[in-house]
Amino acid sequence: MQGSCAQALKAALELASTGLAVFPCGRNKHPCTPNGFLDATKDPSIVQELWRHHAGMLVGIRTGATSGIDVLDLDAKHQDARIWWHAHRAELPVTRVHRTRGGGLHLVFRYADDLRCNNSRLARGVDVKAEGGYAIWWPAVGLPVLHDGEPAPWPDWLRAQLKPPPPPPPRSVVPDDRRLQQLLRCVATAPEGQRNTIAFWGACRLAEMVATDLISANDAMALVIDAAMAAGLPRSEAIATARSGLRTAGRS
Repeated sequence: MQGSCAQALKAALELASTGLAVFPCGRNKHPCTPNGFLDATKDPSIVQELWRHHAGMLVGIRTGATSGIDVLDLDAKHQDARIWWHAHRAELPVTRVHRTRGGGLHLVFRYADDLRCNNSRLARGVDVKAEGGYAIWWPAVGLPVLHDGEPAPWPDWLRAQLKPPPPPPPRSVVPDDRRLQQLLRCVATAPEGQRNTIAFWGACRLAEMVATDLISANDAMALVIDAAMAAGLPRSEAIATARSGLRTAGRS
């Protein structure tokens, strides 16, 4: 194993011992593992296996419930992100902060169960790495920790801005075989990195059918789970995502 990858493994083992789920990433920040961030683990023996077979020079951290953290990612090359940071930095709580390879910032917050990954909802170049995503742990390659404190809770004002927009009014959806097959095919062929998001979307669409009594909730759940697993999600992930989508759309 090359020196940089060996250093990444050492850092990954240390992070895993603190409760963070880790996996190897390449120089391009993409996962080296066959199932992407879904292969993230806290088990030291599995961490070593991942680096033995899929070595990477960067350490990825699965964000969300698995690791108990989320990340607010500010990309310094975007002027909008710099403007947003200067306008709001005084309102943000003191939390752990890392410098990124591109000169930006990673603000590490405690996991919030109502947040999912999104890009540029706050401003161009301001992204959220939350449930269903991952972030590179830049201190593992020697980049500075600007504040070495515990992750703070997300501030209420920021969580409110990050909530997804309200869904459109319910519409009657007829679950004809062709539309069902198209929807399920979309979920089953979702590319790596988008499987959770597309499975969640598919569950929401099937929830609309459930709401109009055109399909049972049990049938909708089973269809989404099967399609999500065909895309490559583990059964536990498929069940959790299907349940979340059906519940979210059902409430609306």
